[in-house]
Amino acid sequence: MSPNPPPVDGPALPPRPVAALTAIMARWRWCHWHSTWRRWSLWTLLVGLVASMLVTLVWLAGRYEASVVQSQLERDAADAVVDIRAGLARNLQSLLALQTGLLAMSEWQVQGQALLRDRRELVRLEWRASDLRLYGHAESPFVFLQWPQGQREDSHSDMALACANARRMNGPAYSSSYFLPHGDGLGSEVIELCLPLTSAGQEVGYLVATYRLQAVLAELVGHSLARRQEVSFTEADGTRLAMVGAARRGSRAFTAQQLLDLPGNTLVLRMDRWHTPPSVFPNVLTALVTAMSIALVTVLVVLVRDNRRRLRAESDLGDALAFRKAMEDSLITGLRARDLQGRITYVNPAFCEMVGFEAQELLGQSISAPYWPPELVEEYRQRQAGRSAGLIPPREGFESVFMHKDGRRFPVLIIEAPLINAVGKHTGWMSAFLDISEQKRVEEISRASQERLQATARLATVGEMASLLSHELNQPLAAIASYANGSLNLLQSVQTEVGATLPPQAQNDLQDIHMAMQRIANQAERAGRVIKSVHDFVRRRDQSRERVAAQTVLDAVLPLVQLQARKLGVRVQVDVEPGLRPLWCDRTMVEQVLLNLTRNAMQAMDAPDIETRVLLLRVGHAPDRAGSSWLEFAVADMGVGLSDEVAQRLFTPFFTTRPEGMGLGLSLCRTVVEQHGGALAFAPNQPRGTVFTFTLPTAAIEPEST
Repeated sequence: MSPNPPPVDGPALPPRPVAALTAIMARWRWCHWHSTWRRWSLWTLLVGLVASMLVTLVWLAGRYEASVVQSQLERDAADAVVDIRAGLARNLQSLLALQTGLLAMSEWQVQGQALLRDRRELVRLEWRASDLRLYGHAESPFVFLQWPQGQREDSHSDMALACANARRMNGPAYSSSYFLPHGDGLGSEVIELCLPLTSAGQEVGYLVATYRLQAVLAELVGHSLARRQEVSFTEADGTRLAMVGAARRGSRAFTAQQLLDLPGNTLVLRMDRWHTPPSVFPNVLTALVTAMSIALVTVLVVLVRDNRRRLRAESDLGDALAFRKAMEDSLITGLRARDLQGRITYVNPAFCEMVGFEAQELLGQSISAPYWPPELVEEYRQRQAGRSAGLIPPREGFESVFMHKDGRRFPVLIIEAPLINAVGKHTGWMSAFLDISEQKRVEEISRASQERLQATARLATVGEMASLLSHELNQPLAAIASYANGSLNLLQSVQTEVGATLPPQAQNDLQDIHMAMQRIANQAERAGRVIKSVHDFVRRRDQSRERVAAQTVLDAVLPLVQLQARKLGVRVQVDVEPGLRPLWCDRTMVEQVLLNLTRNAMQAMDAPDIETRVLLLRVGHAPDRAGSSWLEFAVADMGVGLSDEVAQRLFTPFFTTRPEGMGLGLSLCRTVVEQHGGALAFAPNQPRGTVFTFTLPTAAIEPEST
């Protein structure tokens, strides 16, 4: 029988899903065990590290305490050596004073006894001859020593050796230490000091002083040093010669040694201190560190409870930051944050791309940003100071100009608002930037189109007015010409019939009237041609061009120019280069251009402060044109000149500086000159005023007929 019979109401369960589920469960158990083992291993490692840190701190504290004790002991030993040297030096001075001028043995003994009572470290003074024979001695009343008979007379005794060294060094010398018994069965370690006695430069004997090493330590070493530790003189192998101080013992001994160099002998000063065994905590620092370590472990145990919650919160925060970062990186609006001191603390990629600088180049900038144009730095600083001082209302957009890293300027729209943190504190300013270069370009195109439409409308109106005026003025001009011609005919008949009978004055008057009427007829005819040319110009008809001499053009306009010049007090000068080729132009329109420029020049000199009023009309070959197929007309005045603002808009239609002007004269003049292929320009005149120049083509040279 099968171990897993199929159910009655359905087919058997396929074995593959069961195996897959088992594998998933095994995988989950292994992952869970691995995560648990890793977490507990980390905790075990942390506890081990904390315990190791605590043990290390205790050991280091003990080492530090031992080093402090040893250092203090070394200083005390050095101080003790200094005290002993000072005491021996004082004794040497007293001994020198003792031997000065002594004549009687009794007096010397009295002073020696007094010195021994004051200096308890000295136990015996001897006055010996140059051959070491004893003259006299004085012994300390505090210590009784047994001096062996004959030992001190031996030439190999310690005293004799010390005196031999003193003779050789010509100064005081110390002997090596030796043991001298007391009367009570004990003894002391002593040393001898031999001091040569001289008189008139000759050696007359020796003064021998005996020091008891025990008394030297007791009297010359500071009492505070002796209370804290044991002080002793030792030999090189460590054998103690004399010792004073406390006899307390401890678990640990500290030793310091210092050499006491004396003339003829060297003693080893040793200090020993026993330190009490340290407690569980050797000092307050170790106890504090231990307490902090325990508190750290406790805090870690408490914090582990909310570890998962913190991790979950960090994960959520990371997702939120990633979303915010992605949102900021995808913005096309530049963002910039500044603190209250004006330093840049944040910029987004859109702002960096806008100004061409990396974020590292912008962060921390405060005094002047690298994307500020140099000529606007001071203005931007004042605006930033006003923003920081609260003088500029927040969230109010304004336009500015930034400079790209490559030097290109571009307009931006800036909107700034206070930067408020989570607790409601004002920490800086947040700015949003929009590059409005394209918007400005579209607005400029729209404005230019609008201006062109307005100019076109005005020109259409002017064209209609010109057509209407030309139509309306043709009849009056034709009537004027007819009346003028009729008057000329009448005057001609009168001069023919009765001219000879009239007196000379009447004949002259008739001739003047005849000339005036002839001029009226010519000007009426010219006015008709002007109107016809304007009408053709407005309707874009082909203009009629002809060969005409430059002098002829000047002669046609000079009478009108002279008339206005006399009214304004202007002196007219004409300079025509000889041998000029004739022009190929529309004579009427060129005359109007020349007449308009001369009138403008004379009006520019119509000012009270201008005394010299000279109008120069000059015609010659164009210097900036190749060959001699172009002529240049120049109209120069000595007026006030043109400002930069007026010069920029001088040829703009409907722009004028005169209240009664229409602003079409110079624009039409340039159009007429450009239709002839020339150019109209202006420049400052020297020493003052303005000079207008325009060029016109000349007619081709006709071949000579043969």
